[in-house]
Amino acid sequence: MKRWKKLLLLLLALAFLSQVPFAYRRYKLGRLHAAIQQLNSQRTGVASDTNFLEFKGVAHVHSFLGGHSAGNFAEIIAAAQSNQLNFVVMTEHPARNFNTAAMTLKGEHGGVLFINGNEVRTSTGDRLLLIPGDEQASSDGQRTTGEVLSRRAQSTASLELVAYSREFKGWETSGYDGIEVYNVYTNSRRINPLVMFFDALWSYRSYPDLLFANFYRRPTDDLNKWDELIRLKETRLVGTAGNDAHANVGMNVNDSSGKTVVGFKLDPYERSFRLVRLHLLAEAFGQPGALMGTDSFHEQTLLHAISEGHCFIGFDLFGDTTGFRFAAHDGDENKIMGDEIRLVDQVSLTVSVPVAARVVLLRDGVQIQDVSGTNHLEFVTREKGSYRVEVYLPQLPKPAGDQPWIISNPIYVR
Repeated sequence: MKRWKKLLLLLLALAFLSQVPFAYRRYKLGRLHAAIQQLNSQRTGVASDTNFLEFKGVAHVHSFLGGHSAGNFAEIIAAAQSNQLNFVVMTEHPARNFNTAAMTLKGEHGGVLFINGNEVRTSTGDRLLLIPGDEQASSDGQRTTGEVLSRRAQSTASLELVAYSREFKGWETSGYDGIEVYNVYTNSRRINPLVMFFDALWSYRSYPDLLFANFYRRPTDDLNKWDELIRLKETRLVGTAGNDAHANVGMNVNDSSGKTVVGFKLDPYERSFRLVRLHLLAEAFGQPGALMGTDSFHEQTLLHAISEGHCFIGFDLFGDTTGFRFAAHDGDENKIMGDEIRLVDQVSLTVSVPVAARVVLLRDGVQIQDVSGTNHLEFVTREKGSYRVEVYLPQLPKPAGDQPWIISNPIYVR
């Protein structure tokens, strides 16, 4: 056999062998897909409490107004509807000559509540999510983090959240209400482009959503910072998740009118909205003696639920997290995640999960209880501290089964 033929055969053999790991990863995604379907069929139902209604949605979403996204309003509304979301929090980048918060989606569209927010970068390089946004956001790039938070303190119905906490430097400032403890974009930085390219070749057609499982990891550094700040500042601090949806990763060929002739998107809004969601618990009785229905869900309800920490982070791609509850009782008081409860003698903490799972209870960031295969956990404490819950699904194949499915906000035992 001629030398060039041997070399060609060798190259072909190496090319074949190089694809074996990606073929195996596609097989694993198929197993994960089947396991998720089985898991969803095992749901025991949602929580039956009548005091709170649960709403699910996404936060940290950008449109074409931000300057580096081509996504339009129709796409965002359709994606929210197809995911059966109750709300979407827009966080448009400011523009110099117009108010992007005033121009973005606001109010109800297609049965979905939209809040018009801004993502600003301060003069010290910190990122903040301002909800709702305002006209002054366009000049916040010339203000320090403290100055931005100070001017926003004049508004009683607003939220200020720290974004990209690993890059944030203004922790000594006051005025922020919470931290985005998980961000899809930050997590995706671990992606190796070459590995993702071949993963997409093998798996994108069959399991485009589940490609997320290949890079999703517990946000350990962000969670540690959150726990540390709560402990040191002795204050409540809400934790949220950011989809950071832009719908700008992909390739398109357009005609002279701007219509797409051929192309694809790796991060369409419909897919981004499936990965991680924020679930809110709103009091069912908006007015004394009057039951609040889903048609009464409005901006004030949403902002209040988030600011109070009456919410949890659910990675719904791996199974519907609707129905999770974390509560505290001491005989006289009944509280939910985000609330403070007084320690007189002892406090009972209860966790309810819609499927059998591994439930991890932490106090001040330190694990104190770890129970597997349960839908319900009860724990009695006589110690003050910040208690929060992480839920895992070890019945799912790795790596998904090793990563959090649910991250709750804390209950503060004082």
